[in-house]
Amino acid sequence: MGHPHVLIVAQYLFLLFTILTTTSSVSIKLPTGPLRKWGIKLCNNASCIDTASTDYGNIVHEIPYGVFYPSSVSDVVNLVKSSYESPAPFTIAARGNGHSVRGQAMAKDGVVVEMASLNTSITVSGNSSSGTFYVDVGGEQLWIDVLRATLKHGLAPVSWTDYLYLTVGGTLSNAGISGQTSFHGPQISNVLEMDVITGKGELITCSEDVNPDLFYAVLGGLGQFGIITRARIVLKKAPTRVKWVRMMYDDFSKFSKDQEHLISIQGGMDYVEGNLMMDTTSSTIVNFYSPYDVLKINHLAPARNGSLLYTLEVAKYYDTRRDINTIDKELEMELKGLSYKPGLIFSKDISFFDFLNRVGNLDHELQTIRRGVGVGVGVVRHPWLNFFVPRSRIVEFNQRVFVEILQNQGLYLVYPINRKKWDDRMSVIIPDDDDDDDEDMFYTVGLLFTSQSDDDFSRKEKQNNEILQFCSESGINIKQYFPHYVNKQDWMKHFGNKWDVFQQRKAQFDPKMILSPGQTIFTSA
Repeated sequence: MGHPHVLIVAQYLFLLFTILTTTSSVSIKLPTGPLRKWGIKLCNNASCIDTASTDYGNIVHEIPYGVFYPSSVSDVVNLVKSSYESPAPFTIAARGNGHSVRGQAMAKDGVVVEMASLNTSITVSGNSSSGTFYVDVGGEQLWIDVLRATLKHGLAPVSWTDYLYLTVGGTLSNAGISGQTSFHGPQISNVLEMDVITGKGELITCSEDVNPDLFYAVLGGLGQFGIITRARIVLKKAPTRVKWVRMMYDDFSKFSKDQEHLISIQGGMDYVEGNLMMDTTSSTIVNFYSPYDVLKINHLAPARNGSLLYTLEVAKYYDTRRDINTIDKELEMELKGLSYKPGLIFSKDISFFDFLNRVGNLDHELQTIRRGVGVGVGVVRHPWLNFFVPRSRIVEFNQRVFVEILQNQGLYLVYPINRKKWDDRMSVIIPDDDDDDDEDMFYTVGLLFTSQSDDDFSRKEKQNNEILQFCSESGINIKQYFPHYVNKQDWMKHFGNKWDVFQQRKAQFDPKMILSPGQTIFTSA
């Protein structure tokens, strides 16, 4: 093996030559320094490098050689092709809005592509007579902008994430889940067509019927097979208003039973999620409940002395032009017979846009992270842990994890998802059917921690490891969502019987292992 510095210089010179000879005229502000006179789009000054080596998790920091700012899709094609055709390929990571939590969008010693630089269009199309509508959107676009653009036509996608300031390409590379998933499937189940740049530098249009191997590989494929530059997403007629309801439980069995009941009703709710309430002063509480509601909760069901509260959150959409006279009665009938604590049901009536955007824009926090120097007090980190749990083990999981292990305040999501809404041909991994006595559902669990000091971060990482160790020792075959593993054996276990197919797809679409090195799937020991 050659000296690493020699290798990097060789890679860099080849990259400069290729971009100089293939890139069109520059349409963005160029970096300062010696690169400027060449008119290229590769930046390696301190500001660019800092941004590309920091993400929302603020846990992993990998330094790239440079950051690429494309002004067209062809720029990205030429970049990937230059690496693939090089005798010393460099790794490439497509970066959306920087909301990975373990460095998944980083490229150590490679090139990070700032996809937001593309700024492609959002185009709504369809046939009003057939009722078939869709939106073509660049992979770098944020879901919040997709929502705004489609609502102008009275339309909207049907499946969402809780947070809308994520890119289309980013969520489609994972799955894209929220309370709508049980009714419409994850976001990857609502894609008709994509344009994808493979690891060979080929721009390929794919769908269920055209290049299906690439289509199913990329959906939930963790960026391993291609960079999504366009996605065609299903649209439906958008409602105008939402009845938003939260109910409190102190019995997990009743809580989970009611959730499972609600996601089983055809034509019932439009959104069902659950969470664990450990603190009535958190922003998620204050932003929904009135001060009187909080006093009522604390009086009737105080979350203290080891007693946990669970919140069942539902939403029913309606159109003020059509459903205004019937919506309240329909909602009352659908909630009838649920086992929440008497008196602890609360509701809001808000616009459809405000409901989907209820979390708001958290990116100001991300900017604070980026301005942090080093790691220490005042620098926010997010040691999140997200995974799917077989339905047959969720009661045991609640007792051992929620009741006995969790010691910190935080946002903890727990809700069931209908298995039938997922397509096994896609790369995404969910619990195997034989892990679950009742195969029609599994649970998603999100432990969304925030840490502002080294000591607090260490405690939460230790707690995460304790939870994972419990699941392993108890034989609970969880599947991580936003997976992060440090060795190949764990990756193989994660993919299970899909591992061979996953490897074959990598060899087919990214044989030189150029794309998304930050996932560490093929670089782990």
